[in-house]
Amino acid sequence: MAKVRGRKHIKKILKDEFQPVEHETHEDVQEFPAETSTGSSDPQMFFGILDRDELEYFKQTEATLAMDAFESPEEKGHFVTRVFEEFQGKELKLVTSQICSKLVERVILHCTDDQLKSIFESFNGFFFNLSCHKYASHVLETLLVRSAALVEKELLTPTFDQTETDDGKVHASMENMFLFMLNELKSHLIVMIKQQYASHVLRLLILILSSKKLPKTTMNNSALRSKKSKIARKMIDIKDNGDYDKLYQTPESFKKELREMVGALYQDFSGNAKTKSDISPTKITQFREYCVDKVASPVIQLIIQVEGIFDRDRSFWRLAFSTSEEKDSKEESFVEYLLSDPVGSHFLENVIAHARLKYVQRLYNLYMKERIIKLAKRDSTAAFVIKVLLETLKSKEVKEILDAVIPELSMLLNSNMDFGTSIIDASIKQDNYLREQVIDQLLEKYYPRESSSKNILESCLQLNSSTLGNTRDDWPTAEERRRSLFLEKIIDYDDKFLNATIESMLSLPEQRLLQMCFHGVFSHVVEHVLQPKRVDTIKRKLLLNILSKDAVNMACNAYGSHIMDKLWDFTAKLTLYKERIGAALVEESEKVKNSVYGRQVWKNWKLELFVRKRWDWKKLVKEQELEIFPDSKPLQPKEQKSGFEKKRHRDQDQREPAAKRLH
Repeated sequence: MAKVRGRKHIKKILKDEFQPVEHETHEDVQEFPAETSTGSSDPQMFFGILDRDELEYFKQTEATLAMDAFESPEEKGHFVTRVFEEFQGKELKLVTSQICSKLVERVILHCTDDQLKSIFESFNGFFFNLSCHKYASHVLETLLVRSAALVEKELLTPTFDQTETDDGKVHASMENMFLFMLNELKSHLIVMIKQQYASHVLRLLILILSSKKLPKTTMNNSALRSKKSKIARKMIDIKDNGDYDKLYQTPESFKKELREMVGALYQDFSGNAKTKSDISPTKITQFREYCVDKVASPVIQLIIQVEGIFDRDRSFWRLAFSTSEEKDSKEESFVEYLLSDPVGSHFLENVIAHARLKYVQRLYNLYMKERIIKLAKRDSTAAFVIKVLLETLKSKEVKEILDAVIPELSMLLNSNMDFGTSIIDASIKQDNYLREQVIDQLLEKYYPRESSSKNILESCLQLNSSTLGNTRDDWPTAEERRRSLFLEKIIDYDDKFLNATIESMLSLPEQRLLQMCFHGVFSHVVEHVLQPKRVDTIKRKLLLNILSKDAVNMACNAYGSHIMDKLWDFTAKLTLYKERIGAALVEESEKVKNSVYGRQVWKNWKLELFVRKRWDWKKLVKEQELEIFPDSKPLQPKEQKSGFEKKRHRDQDQREPAAKRLH
């Protein structure tokens, strides 16, 4: 046999031998022993893999937990305990496996406090290695969130040093275990900042140590998860438990650890300089490179956000930006890069939102004030910085920005509709500053007076090219959500947009308007115009003539049912329409009551009274009218008559026809 040669063959051998293998078909790899040392600085450390039978068992167990078909919480707790006992001693192998890491994560979300501590202890010496792993890092994040909740729980209970489990094993307090982990990670912080997975773990640690809210794993604009990570989280269907989206109390030792961590990082970035003037320009340049690095930037943002807790000098802010009142050419180049780069603009947007006002004013006056319009036209970068300036600066500077951008608002909305929302909010906050100009610009853009074919639904929502009428699962789109939210915003802003929207709805074919009622996004726009106090009676009747035609199907639909609930108030003082809709729902009561949405509409429309006690229903309707329109004529209570009076009036009614005939 010929000798195998070449660098590619050598690389293949190294790859097969040293990289972790997750698929059960590679049975030969199971002979490698798992790492048993007390830790390593190697991010790619290999912990071994499970054999075929173990992998199959844990794979089936993960599927069982994912289905969550347990009859009671107790049964689920017993199942989790059995699984926990099975994977003890194999934790490091499990968390570095794509399938089994999900199992460990599900167990962590549902295990007891003692089991949580056992899992935490099994990672001792390997926290850095696990934080750098694609799958183990997610398990570690879940473990840290639950640990933060347990730290608060122990903090609020009587002081104790150790707890004893049912099997006699002694655990330290969660606070001490957390501090032990931090001591292990301290020497790796500068590496973790730029490591793809460890940076997320570091961000979570900063949030916990500074007692900030821990966001949900699927939350938009999360300070913790990337967009890709949030999508993956939804796909694997691991639901957060009640420990997420909360702010936890932490002991004083955590603040001390945070100060030491941030201080150690500052020394690394500044080259151990004693004062700002001692820091070399090279070090400042290197730090600014971290600020615009895709992975490191979110970590730096968080550090700048929390450093004010213990550092009045804001050392990291001063490392990124100067505090001199004079322009600096290198800083000017850095700020210009931030304003034109997606990562950089996100960095600048976030640090400005949490910086001291005088620092923000300095950057605005030196580098942005004279070119607001040019920056606002950078819709994917600098425009976001302008938006946060409108929320942060003082009234004088905000009005300067509004003076510059409002005359160009119609043009700016072409590429950045969200920018219009920020302008409206800023104008309202400044006592409706330039309100009429804002309205004129919006009308010119979406409902021009001189146009004979104007339709705000088309110009703003772009109905003709939308998913309206689609039967596939690809609707609605994110762009449709943004456009709908903006239209709802301007409807609330002024009655002109409310009336323009109603006129546009009435100009649509009836079937098209009814389709909007069943759309996941556009139904909210229909719902939003149903405001009885702001819409005149004629337009209310015209809308009701269309919407009442499909009342039953709307009541049985997830989106249309919300519109039906709104129609209860929208038909105030239009009793004929209210009775017509009520009668239509009662006529097909079986269909309505068999729908989960229809039953709610039936309840909100008080249709049991409509069927059984019509007078009480009408009385309820009149009371509703008085609440919405206080000037309405109150319903006169029916006078109660005694039995003698009833008989007398009945006899009188019988005599009156005879008297008339005699007359």
